[in-house]
Amino acid sequence: MDAMKLITFTQGANPRCGLALSGTVGLDLLAADPTLPANWHALFGEMDRIRELGDRFGPRAEDAGDHPSLPLFRLAAARLLPPIVLPSKIVCVGLNYRDHAAEQNKPLPDLPMLFSKAPSCLQTHDGPIELTPDLTEVDAEAELAFVIGRPCRAVRREDAGAYIAGYMCFNDVSNREAQRRDKQFFRGKSIDTGGPCGPWIVTPDELPPEAMGLHIRCRWNDTVMQESTTDQLAFGPRALVEHASRHMTLLPGDIVATGTPGGVGVFREPPVFLKPGDLVTVEIEGIGKLANPVVRR
Repeated sequence: MDAMKLITFTQGANPRCGLALSGTVGLDLLAADPTLPANWHALFGEMDRIRELGDRFGPRAEDAGDHPSLPLFRLAAARLLPPIVLPSKIVCVGLNYRDHAAEQNKPLPDLPMLFSKAPSCLQTHDGPIELTPDLTEVDAEAELAFVIGRPCRAVRREDAGAYIAGYMCFNDVSNREAQRRDKQFFRGKSIDTGGPCGPWIVTPDELPPEAMGLHIRCRWNDTVMQESTTDQLAFGPRALVEHASRHMTLLPGDIVATGTPGGVGVFREPPVFLKPGDLVTVEIEGIGKLANPVVRR
């Protein structure tokens, strides 16, 4: 197999790591090889072994269900979780798309503008974005995210690609009222269920270098709110690894969300915000589709 789709799922109480071999069948990695580590934070160091398992069981994906002894399962029978469970940090980038800067009439920053989301915000594909009654100015932001595969500190840009395990869809759900009131991002970016991601991590093998030139789109119900390409990024993934790792250690499983294109709700005239009953879909060419309903909590 070429590019792999890395998932975390559960069929019971505990998260398990796997591969999506097709749109309907997954491979349980620990069932295929019990000597493997039990979480992606450690599994990123075993990618050659994981690829061998994918090559071995991929041709037998159609046998799932017919041969219970195989470590295969129907994706519909499992519950997908965020691909990374409890990263040490989520690093986000502000004002990183040229079209997003243009819609605010702001210049691009000279260096990446970093902020964070609390890891407790993460939500899975198909999981609800929950709004309490006082959350009335919540926006969605389609983003390309990447996941760190090896510890890195003070990494040079030309070496940074080796530290990226893969890419995924991300929705940087934002409480605009909190951003406006606090004059900084952390509380407004960290609401529970405000970090949908997945459904999987796609390894870089068959993507363009740094995942550049990929079409990215965000729909609210049937309305296209954001539509751009990752070529609009001012700072690509390697530049972000270089800058973020300059003074902090990035650890396996850390998520870096690269920023959002133009078209977000708060900068429309008049502004529009998410409401219960909406369905938000983030789609990135070559990576996948992330869909989340909005509900009242």
